Formats: sequence, C-alpha cells, structure tokens
Amino acid sequence: MAPSGAIFVPPNPFTAMTTIACPTVHTLDQILPDEPLLMMGAGPVPIPAPVAYANSLVINHLGPVMGQVLNQVKDMARYVFQSNTPYILGVAGPGSATMEMAIANLLEPGDRMLAVCNGYFSARMADMARRVGAEVTEHLVEGTQCADPDAVLAQVKALRPKVITLVQGETSNTVWNRWLPEITRGASELGCLVVVDAVCTLSTMPLHMDDWGIDAVLTGGQKGLSSIPGVSLIAFSERAFAAIRQRRAPLTHWCLDAQKAYGFWSEGQYHYTAPTSGILALHEALRLVCLETLENRFARHQSCSQALQAGVEGLGLSLFVEPTARLNSVVGIRLPDGVDSAALRLRMSTEHKVEISGSFGMPIVRIGQMGEQSRAHHLFRTLHALGSAMRSQGAAIDLPGGMSELERSLSGQ
Repeated sequence: MAPSGAIFVPPNPFTAMTTIACPTVHTLDQILPDEPLLMMGAGPVPIPAPVAYANSLVINHLGPVMGQVLNQVKDMARYVFQSNTPYILGVAGPGSATMEMAIANLLEPGDRMLAVCNGYFSARMADMARRVGAEVTEHLVEGTQCADPDAVLAQVKALRPKVITLVQGETSNTVWNRWLPEITRGASELGCLVVVDAVCTLSTMPLHMDDWGIDAVLTGGQKGLSSIPGVSLIAFSERAFAAIRQRRAPLTHWCLDAQKAYGFWSEGQYHYTAPTSGILALHEALRLVCLETLENRFARHQSCSQALQAGVEGLGLSLFVEPTARLNSVVGIRLPDGVDSAALRLRMSTEHKVEISGSFGMPIVRIGQMGEQSRAHHLFRTLHALGSAMRSQGAAIDLPGGMSELERSLSGQ
C-alpha cells in the first residue's frame, strides 16, 4: 500500500520480468537434411509443385474466392469418389479425423456396429465406436487374408448392426479387401450403413461409392491424392446424412459435427477457421487427378506397383501377402533373417536419402505406391537403396537381378 498522501503508480505489466528463459532455437535449414528425403513409405508422399505452391497461399476462409474453391473441390471429389452425393465435407485433421466424424455422427450409445478387422487401422474404427458407447462386434480376419463376403454377410444377418466398417486397403499389413464391392452391396441391401476407409487407396485403385452401396467414404490428403497431411475428405450418402439429421443423442464432438461442417462446405456458414492453405493444396491435388483421369491413374499405379513387386522378388526377397489379397498401394516386404528393420531404414535414409516405413510389430518393411510415389525414376532409386542396404547387413541380394526385373516389368516385357 502506498504511504499516506503518496500517488499510487500501478506496475506496468509489460515491463515485468519473464520467469521462463527464451530458448535457443535452430532454424529449419539447420534441422532439415541438406538433400530432402525421397518419401517412399506408407505416407505422407511427395507432393507435386502446384500442390506445394497452393499450400503457400492464404485467403479468407469465408470470402467469395473460398466459396468458388470449395465448390470445385466438391465437384472434383465427386468424380474421385464416383458419387453424386451433395454431402462432401473437408476436415481439418488427418484421415483418422474423418474416421471419427463418420463413426461419431452415425452411431449413438447402444447402437450395434460390426467392425471388419484386418489389422491396426480397421481395428481403430472399432475403438472409436466403443468410445461413443456403441455395442461393437469385431469380425477378425486372420493372418494376411482378405475378408470373406459370405462370412461377413452371415454375421450381418445375425447381428443386424446399424453400421459396418471396413477398409479397402489395410496399410498396416498391406492387405487388400478384394471382395469389398460384394460385402458393401450385400450389407447395404441388409439395411446397414456402410463406412469404408479408403485412406491409402482413393485414386490409386477403383472405388465406386454409389454403385457399391457405400454410405461413408473417408480419406486423407497425404497418400493417394498427393496432397499435404492434415486436410482430409469424407463423403456421406443421402441415407447416411438423413440418419445424422435424425439422431436423438447429443453429439459430443463440436469440430467433427458433420452438420456444422456441411454448413460451411455448402451453405457459406461459419464453423471454424478453415485451413485455407491446405484446402487450396487439396484443390490442386484433385485437379491433377482429374487432369490425369482416374483410368490412367489406376493404370499407372498398378503398373508401377507390380514392377516394384517384380523388382523386390528379383532381389531375392519375399513379399508379405499372397497376390490374391496383396495391396498395390503399400507393398510389404519380408525381412530376411539377420536384417534389422531400424538399421536398414536408417542406412537407406542416411546414405541413399530414401525413406521407407517399418511395421506394427510384423517382420516387414513397407514401400508406398501412392500418388507421386508411383513414378519410374522413384522406383529405380528406391529399389537400389533397398538392395544396397540389405546387402550391407549381410543379406544375399541379387541387386542386378532386381533392377533388371524392375526394368523388364516397366517396359511391359
């Protein structure tokens, strides 16, 4: 308290001493490698120059320019999803955020859900459903097999779940659910809402949302679309969105409220500050897909992935999944005895500047074939790096044989 008669002068809060010391920070130029890594893992993937440029721009998220951008993103996304639905929404988050949007909006506490579980990411949807109070039954697919439509649909008939979830491609173990159309059409006819994770497969292989009876397709930007991480897309069918509007239980999510998101994406309403740079990047990624056309894009991905697989086997290595269930978008390669995954990948990244992925506890490494990864020059560099790094750990590798098989397959011989 000031003495009697003295004038009280309050302390200036802006001159107060800080108690947390300012850190010493390195610039990104000091942190990042001198030569960028070629990202050939399970994602994210390299991005084209137009996508990178678009990601450097910032515009008003509620202005008329953004409205035009959103309309074009939706039009292009309908082509990629192969759907006429008006319910195309973006999410400021990873592909897992679109998973959670689908599950949290479609399910209420006590609803039944059947989760077809091929691996780590398909099981994640079951975990999300339990967190919203759904009664979840897991249909476990053993080993590296694809889901059997007769077995799945028999369980649908027995359980009569409100929702069924499944993946088109299980990134964790490189399994492709090749009977996806038969399962989704059958489940839809039985009254299920069908949710499909196409995070690693959208635009790399056929998916027909409307024709296959799918009610929600979710994807991330950073894989097949060759956009940036953190901005994702989801498409709901008319039937699914009607169910969302009719739900009785309050939705615990705010950012992932599909009706609020629709207000922004289709009605010009404010939801939250949208990631404008990321949406512009997604616009350019989708534009490049449309420019290439889906048919040509599917053919490029199939050709490159099969060439990579031929090259890997030419090295003397084994692929993890049999051809009938093998995912082309992410290729799993068995590690030979005595080869350490972490040491292998470190050598590839430090000496060859090529980055591939490890696994979720399985004796494999994974190489992506999504978007810009599916280019011949990337395949030659990656296969040579893999073979050289394997040989450095003592594996018996036929490097000339592998490179020859890669070239033979790419040339169509």
